[in-house]
Amino acid sequence: MKKSLSLALAVLMLFSMFPIASADGPALEERSYPFYIASVEDTTTEPIPLTFVNGVSDLPYMDLESWAELVSELFVDGLDLSDYQLAFTSDGSVATLTRENGYTMTVDAEKDTISFVDYNSFLRRDSEDTMLIDILSASGFNEEGENSLFQRNRQASFDRYGREITINLADYAIDVFVQDGKFYIPLQTLNDIVLSPACSLSILFNGEALFFANAACFVDEETGDTNELYDLYYGVPKRSISDELAEYNYNELCLAFDTLYGLKGPHDIETFRQTFWEIGFDEALSSTNPADSDLAVHQFLNYYLDDQHSSYLLVSPYSGSDSMDAHVDISSGTATGIMDEHMFRYMFARMLTREDEVPPYEEVGNTAYITFDDFVFGYDPEEYYASALGEDAPLDDTVGLIIYAHNQIYREGSPIENVVIDLSNNTGGQADAAVFVISWVLCNSYISLKDTFTGAMSNAVYRADVNLDRKFDADDSILDKNVFCLISPVSFSCGNLVPAALKESQIVSLIGTKSGGGSCVVQPMSSATGSLFNISGSHRLSFLKNGSFYDIDEGVEPDYPIRDIKHYYDRQALTDYINGLF
Repeated sequence: MKKSLSLALAVLMLFSMFPIASADGPALEERSYPFYIASVEDTTTEPIPLTFVNGVSDLPYMDLESWAELVSELFVDGLDLSDYQLAFTSDGSVATLTRENGYTMTVDAEKDTISFVDYNSFLRRDSEDTMLIDILSASGFNEEGENSLFQRNRQASFDRYGREITINLADYAIDVFVQDGKFYIPLQTLNDIVLSPACSLSILFNGEALFFANAACFVDEETGDTNELYDLYYGVPKRSISDELAEYNYNELCLAFDTLYGLKGPHDIETFRQTFWEIGFDEALSSTNPADSDLAVHQFLNYYLDDQHSSYLLVSPYSGSDSMDAHVDISSGTATGIMDEHMFRYMFARMLTREDEVPPYEEVGNTAYITFDDFVFGYDPEEYYASALGEDAPLDDTVGLIIYAHNQIYREGSPIENVVIDLSNNTGGQADAAVFVISWVLCNSYISLKDTFTGAMSNAVYRADVNLDRKFDADDSILDKNVFCLISPVSFSCGNLVPAALKESQIVSLIGTKSGGGSCVVQPMSSATGSLFNISGSHRLSFLKNGSFYDIDEGVEPDYPIRDIKHYYDRQALTDYINGLF
């Protein structure tokens, strides 16, 4: 079943050490804080030390060696990356973190730079089996080493490594320094460059404690209500922030967006500092009133980026949770508003056309309709094998629905000749589920990704074990059926990826109107003041054509247009239309 979040709290109380001044550096003060761990299980740590510079008590630094030890522990114990290890070495003003796979991150305190021989390989979770840029989170194996639900075809897949990367922190007025042999870097810089892109989590600081979390960790999975962790995060007094944190927060936002935002080209953004200045947001984003910065980030995401993957989630704890009330007047951007209108139109048309609820699986004559309004991958892969997924299959789960549909389509005496995958109200969801759908239809699922920051590319070939025999063969697909995919402007993100992959195969026919687009993987982010939001990340979904990568952000055109929305959901008429195509 779905894993619930667990929290671990180190019980030692906050303590403070006297500031220690060095003749060659600033006055440093070390304080240790309780550490709450969310979205990892059965993990506890000792209180975590942070360092503060020249009496600025809200801008935390960490020494690089301690940070590397902490991250190694979190990734091994919490994220089950058993081989993950960061080794620290230093030589004068240069420090190096070396992964167990041999790739490095080099910090030059004199030049204020962070360099990577290969950024993607340094962030890569599993150097043995996964792709360089891998959209699939499932490993493909169980604890006994048996095939489990997914298979990566490494022989048919390929990677193209990206360029060497040097991030010049001096360009953003961000300082790295060495004192007494320790390399100190602002905590948020380490979040933005390594943690967030590696695991979608950050180490957040609210002035009284640390939290390894993203916005999803502050919500109860079952009820959707805020949880105990949320109460702890916002259980601090509202206050202004220091001038130093305000300036750093702005500079770090510029760095994070420049590095990780995947649609700079289509938005005609050379640098975000220039863009913030052009739209007059630089003053608010560098305000000592964190509520002003929160509002500015929210407005920028909604009105200026407006790409539907970029969204504001939670305010800074220094602003107070009640400050979110001031955000209610921030409306959707133009593009998002148009998408909302499309969603209403198509859902309303379906409701008017159908007197009953649309079942996940439905047969009309010789045609099976499978409806996915989102893509959900809600169970551990082994749970599918352990359960008798027949009539009791979890039809609200994409993989369970496909397994059930496959059994129905190929049951003895089945009349099914045509299969329609209805994505007309699908706004996206989990990539693993989308890959399972593509693999079910085509046997081989081809997924191409490009990193807009490094230039790296991966073309992965996946298969799915739909009939649960732990083999990956033609019996797991519906290639012997006539397959159609129903799309609309609502078909967005993974709801756009699936029809793009199906259309490129030239095996499946698309019916409807042009899909809604969306090509970048969602990247959870945070600010130095602890606000939380998502952006369109640097991993861009593409399709491979004549050896070249083309993104799918503009959507895909149908092979057979449907102009009248109500015709989408009159399934008897649609079945007659499909049969008339042959």
